[in-house]
Amino acid sequence: MGNRAGRSDFEWVYTDQPHTQRRKEMLAKYPAIKALMRPDPYLKWTVTAMVLAQLLACWLAQGLAWRWLFFCAYAFGGCVNHSLTLAIHDISHNTAFGTGRPSRNRWFAIFANLPVGLPYAASFKKYHVDHHRYLGGDGLDVDVPTYFEGRLFCTPARKLLWLALQPFFYTLRPLCVHPKAMTRMELCNALVQLAADATIYALWGLKPVVYLLASSLLGLGLHPISGHFVAEHYMFLKGHETYSYYGPLNWITFNVGYHMEHHDFPSIPSCNLPLVRKIAPEYYDHLPQHHSWVKVLWDFVFDDSLGPFARVKRVCKLAENHL
Repeated sequence: MGNRAGRSDFEWVYTDQPHTQRRKEMLAKYPAIKALMRPDPYLKWTVTAMVLAQLLACWLAQGLAWRWLFFCAYAFGGCVNHSLTLAIHDISHNTAFGTGRPSRNRWFAIFANLPVGLPYAASFKKYHVDHHRYLGGDGLDVDVPTYFEGRLFCTPARKLLWLALQPFFYTLRPLCVHPKAMTRMELCNALVQLAADATIYALWGLKPVVYLLASSLLGLGLHPISGHFVAEHYMFLKGHETYSYYGPLNWITFNVGYHMEHHDFPSIPSCNLPLVRKIAPEYYDHLPQHHSWVKVLWDFVFDDSLGPFARVKRVCKLAENHL
């Protein structure tokens, strides 16, 4: 990796994102990949089991001392809630019930959102489509940090704080970078979530609500699974803007590590992404990849060439059907 210590700006490029052309080439060479673009028949059952597991944990949290509540929120609830946000990511691509049933997918994402404690699913879908359509797009892709983040969080201690505060930046960044009007689904998401939180509080008291919120804030912050936030698109090697990770944490994160494969084929459910690499290994095996999300976090904090500015950015034209 080249010396880019003290980056003061993003890596600006003047080419289109690579995934569109890759997709065309791969489908022409391997038309069998199209057969993988089908709903995941097990996703709804897996997500339902996770939601019920967190409800059981809420019931058990009533009798926990506060120190053990926060420990369980980090060690168990953080893994489950982070995984649920990745299930919501998968569902946002209509992989639970198929593209012909978008309403079912949206409402199921709201159901998956319940243990997260805060409304998330509808807003995520609204912005995530831009992340795929305008990868690295200036003012469009809200996955890219702001200049404020790049300039402020530039030392190891500050980058560590930035990682811990990821839930807040992911929530606030869209409002600053690319604000959009609230949708009806977002309002429904908020009302359903408020009703669920109020019901849990009425039934079991404050501790279960705190447990759920702590699970989300801790699990999406400085947590081993959160390494995927950095691993996916931060430029660890010049010229490469998307990276995959093929390690065991994919088992509990809906294969989000298969990120090159996901951006090449967003409509393929996470359960089938390993098959994309198996069908077309020559498109993936030679690319740089990560082997440990914990190491990704370590390198991000202590390598001066890495930080919020270590992202590829481009100027994109709005698509005609952009909403």
